Order: sequence, then C-alpha cells, then structure tokens
Amino acid sequence: MLDRHDTRAAAFKALFALASNPDADRADVYEEALPKGEEAPVYLTTLVDGVLANQGALDAQITEKLKKGWTLQRLSKPDLILLRLGLFEIQHVADVPDKVAVNEALELAKTYSSDADAKFINGILGHFVQA
Repeated sequence: MLDRHDTRAAAFKALFALASNPDADRADVYEEALPKGEEAPVYLTTLVDGVLANQGALDAQITEKLKKGWTLQRLSKPDLILLRLGLFEIQHVADVPDKVAVNEALELAKTYSSDADAKFINGILGHFVQA
C-alpha cells in the first residue's frame, strides 16, 4: 500500500502523462505511474481527477502570482503540474495542512525538477498558505 507521498508522486507522473497525451486511457496511465503490482489508491484518483477538473481555475490563480511578463507557457511542464497539484491540495483537500501540501510539492520538485525550481514553487504556493 502506497503512502501519501508515493501517491502524490504517482499523481504527478499520471498528470504529466495526461498532459502529454490527453486521450490516453486513464487505467493505463495509472498502471505506468504506480509501482508494479500496486492498485491505484483512492487518493490518486482524487488528486488526478481534482487537478484536471479544476485546472482552469488553478491556472488562473497561478497566473496571478507569476512575475510580470511571465505566462504559464513559460513554465516547465513539471513545474506547472507540481504547482497545480500543490494548489489543489491546499484549496480542496481539507485533511492535508497547507504547509504539508507545500512541502510535498517541494520534495517532488527536488526529485522531478531542480532545487532552483523548488524555490520558485515554494514562492508561488506560499501566496496561498494561510498564516
């Protein structure tokens, strides 16, 4: 059974695959994103379906926090997906504290992006964290 960190990593991989091929079969995408023999946990579908269903609103909110002259198209695909995933958890998953959602996005950024990009993601998501 996957823990939530590993489930978030699988959600990132699934969202990345779906961004590259929106017509891909969801079951196949999940199978590729999960370790061999693991079934898709409910939280994985919550994250993937939630990010996809709210993508327009998430993107609009992220765009508002970008520096002047920056657009979503200028962001790397991994960074944009991590921002969407973190912001979705902050705003729509009540049992995940905001700081945990940000920290998880940063940990994933260190794995799938870079330390510099993790700092950028931290800066953007920090605007949405309740003090």
